[in-house]
Amino acid sequence: MTSNVDDLTRTTDDVVIVGGGLAGLFCALKLAPRPVTLISAAPLGQGASSAWAQGGIAAAVAEGDTPEAHAADTVAVGGGLVDEAVALGIAREAAPRIHDLLAYGVPFDRDLDGRLAVGREAAHSARRIVHVRGDGAGAAIIAALSEAVRRTPSIRLIEGFVAEALLTEDGAVTGLQLREAGNPAARPAVLASRAIVLATGGIGHLYGVTTNPLEASGSGLAIAARAGAVIADPEFVQFHPTAIMVGRDPAPLATEALRGEGATLINGNGERFMRARHPLAELAPRDIVARGVFTEIAAGRGAFLDARQALGTHFAEKFPTVHASCIAAGIDPAAQPIPIAPAAHYHMGGIAVDMRGRSSIDGLWAGGEVSSTGAHGANRLASNSLLEAVVYAARIADDIAGRIVPSPGRLPDALVMPRAGTPDAVAVKRLRAMMSAHVGVIRDGDGLADAVRHFAMLEREAGDIALRNMAISALLVAAAAWTRRESRGAHFRSDHPAEAPGPARRTMTTLVAMREVAEGLNERPLSRIAQSMIA
Repeated sequence: MTSNVDDLTRTTDDVVIVGGGLAGLFCALKLAPRPVTLISAAPLGQGASSAWAQGGIAAAVAEGDTPEAHAADTVAVGGGLVDEAVALGIAREAAPRIHDLLAYGVPFDRDLDGRLAVGREAAHSARRIVHVRGDGAGAAIIAALSEAVRRTPSIRLIEGFVAEALLTEDGAVTGLQLREAGNPAARPAVLASRAIVLATGGIGHLYGVTTNPLEASGSGLAIAARAGAVIADPEFVQFHPTAIMVGRDPAPLATEALRGEGATLINGNGERFMRARHPLAELAPRDIVARGVFTEIAAGRGAFLDARQALGTHFAEKFPTVHASCIAAGIDPAAQPIPIAPAAHYHMGGIAVDMRGRSSIDGLWAGGEVSSTGAHGANRLASNSLLEAVVYAARIADDIAGRIVPSPGRLPDALVMPRAGTPDAVAVKRLRAMMSAHVGVIRDGDGLADAVRHFAMLEREAGDIALRNMAISALLVAAAAWTRRESRGAHFRSDHPAEAPGPARRTMTTLVAMREVAEGLNERPLSRIAQSMIA
């Protein structure tokens, strides 16, 4: 671990990877023995959403299943926005990436014959999800890869630092501005590099209810957008239907695999409500299930996940992580329904990248949740996120391996920015509340307009860098959602409940364009709800 700012302010010929989750770790390992500097805001193995993933990795490895069927399922739930070539390519690379993970020590579950055991999750036409101990895939994968990274001499690990700005010149990256995490008095450090990979995770903690860790606050998305990167599909945020509502932030997750094993969704009257909403009932696409759960809660009936008949006394054995979360909150899931609500879970949008993981800025790659490859469209298929992360991490490593990266030369100048430090707690609470209220499961034009204007104002007036970055990411999501006047996939607008006629279109935008949207809304008065939220 390195924590001396003077050691960090330097030039390096290393490839610099920002992010200690699955994409960052896998990319670093794939680049070995090429020198890599890996920067992680939290101690390695902590603070990464991938470590919390319970479902597993989707891969057509079972007899009778095919990558083509996997890709077809991905396209079917993506709201017409999935890049079919991307989806098929990822599905075809699944098996070799699973074998890579096995080689790094990931203990995937096996059946009695020694083959990889596979489960089924929502909207998959076959059993193709590989797990670790039922619901522990994410934690097991991150633990194995973290250990492998620490054993790899070509990887220089810097823990406890956050990237707060990308430095660029003539459309190419020249370095990063870093700062010690949690130290308001810290001086910024400048690391010069001409090859940077952003793998900083998602935006879930911009919402008041989320399954994501604190570090998933959109920092990577914001710094790329501020540097001029093209951003794709930021309006598409997936809400997991079954976050466990026991007063914790982030909320524990009740994995979708529970419904794959037969658990049902009921309201406070004990009635199953998804059968009337979709032929697949509890296994319908996540956006439909999330809206069903949201509607029951909004109507005052509450929503619960009921595994009493499907699992009963086998709950603890099959799903130990969920079981432990419930027991800690005083709920016995073998005998009681679990209270649930939708929670911000995964961002389909992100930094626009091509099939090699390259962004629109020369020398900048992006992988994992911070990127947008076109694989997920408007709605991610269950357990495709970890697969996409490893596939693109490997592609990025291959792409960089074939390039001669120019020497960084002199240290670039640090950016003049607001002070560092811990964001104002009240301002953060207001931002998260507005995201949940107006940019959440169900949206409308007036609420989105209020949110856009508030986030634009916050970006201009934020007194610290972390809050400004949160405001930028929130603005990107809200402004793109306001601009998309239709409902598609996870983006649902009650004032435009149908898909727009004509061909589906992806959003490709920039921070400059989203600021212009905000400026165009400046003449509109805030709604009474918004006034009360920011008073």
